[in-house]
Amino acid sequence: MDKILAAPGRYVQGPGTLDRLADYVGKLGDKPLVIVDKNVREFLGDKLTQVMAGQLDPIMEPFRGESSRQEVMRLQELGADKANVVIGVGGGKTIDTAKAVAYYLKAPVAIVPTIAATDAPTSALSVLYTEDGVFDEYLVLPANPDLVLVDTRIIASAPARFLSSGMGDALATYFEAEACAKSNAVATAGGVQTLAARQLARLCFETLMEYSEQALWAAEHKVITPALEYIVEANTLLSGLGFESGGLAAAHAIHNGFTALEETHVVYHGEKVAYSTIVQMVLEGRSSEEIEEVIDFCIAVNLPVTLAQLGIEKPDPQRLMLAAEAATKPEETIHNMPFPVTAEMVRDAIIAADAIGSALLGN
Repeated sequence: MDKILAAPGRYVQGPGTLDRLADYVGKLGDKPLVIVDKNVREFLGDKLTQVMAGQLDPIMEPFRGESSRQEVMRLQELGADKANVVIGVGGGKTIDTAKAVAYYLKAPVAIVPTIAATDAPTSALSVLYTEDGVFDEYLVLPANPDLVLVDTRIIASAPARFLSSGMGDALATYFEAEACAKSNAVATAGGVQTLAARQLARLCFETLMEYSEQALWAAEHKVITPALEYIVEANTLLSGLGFESGGLAAAHAIHNGFTALEETHVVYHGEKVAYSTIVQMVLEGRSSEEIEEVIDFCIAVNLPVTLAQLGIEKPDPQRLMLAAEAATKPEETIHNMPFPVTAEMVRDAIIAADAIGSALLGN
């Protein structure tokens, strides 16, 4: 099996990088379809128009809120025969939609995340949901984004909860990569791990442990510090490269299972992934010390460690079984674990993780 490390064409991060958007995108095309999160457009629309003026001829279109097949088709039709590059501006679902649209248009794509809440920006993957917000499928793309441009001034101005959610998504990277290393699983990039991918996943975890609390304090005060820059890179680049070339396992599959429970839809992707990482650790039979370290980390950066914090106020084993069954569908990445996993095992681990988290919270 080939070893593969996938990465975007160019990754650019720092305060004020949006000012140079046209310079970078102009190398890819001059007629962009700009897909903008509707909330982002309210505060960033004028700025986007300004930085593209004179160099690019954009079609600006608001993203309607769900990365569904229907939304991808709508935007594809809008850009057909008009756009020669796609720009996605916003959060994870906007980004995943932009990548899918660019794929169907056979056009290059530039990603401009306005939050550091997921590792979606760098990957050759779009996560698609139904219009009701239930996980549908992973659309594996033939190439990574041509450009990822991260303006940390914009990231710092966003609500701190987004940065915290990104830490939750990034938290899974190391544990899933380790599981895939043990099972020699094929990662999303299409091959088995390189040494680089495994070390990037480890560096992601180490960076989170060392700088997350500092970064969260900076985000809460909307200032840029070295710690904030480190965590933005961990959430976006290290986690993105680590998951795509290191592999997904139980944590993201369990996240997908939770989307079958409507009450969890108010919780962000990375928040569900953080709890699901604890569930994976329980499944693996990791030591109490390891699990408590991760739960303490989650508590410190405002990530959920109980089912109640996911919106599941009165856990019913039968309803949790719905999530567990969805997490263990044949196509799910939970089967990259180095041992067989059943829905019953997942349900039991979900309940056990809740008990451990509740005890450490003092509930």
